[in-house]
Amino acid sequence: MFIRISTMAKCATACVATVLGLAACASTPIPNEKIAVAKASVQRAEQSGAPELAPVEMAAARDKLARAEKAAADRDAQPATQLAEQANVDARLAEASAQQQRSHKAAMDFDASMQALRSESMRSTQSTQ
Repeated sequence: MFIRISTMAKCATACVATVLGLAACASTPIPNEKIAVAKASVQRAEQSGAPELAPVEMAAARDKLARAEKAAADRDAQPATQLAEQANVDARLAEASAQQQRSHKAAMDFDASMQALRSESMRSTQSTQ
């Protein structure tokens, strides 16, 4: 009698563990929204010139997005979520880096223009004296 109860208890414990394991898998939804946000961030970064101005960051964003999509297709929610979030951050970094480089170039061009104006002003002032 004791052996039957012990075996039944083990079977019940195994069943509960299986149900809890399946419930844990079912409670982590595939992060389709996070993947969509990451895709939008990658597209924005691509349109901002990041592939040329921030190629390393852009490559990281694309790679992580592709890996997130694969994990989602494999129904592996946790890595898909993490990779989608990382892809979003990498794409935003690429976009910000591209913007910073464009701003730096514009500032350098402005400084060069101002220097040219100063030189021209100095020449015209000297020629009128």
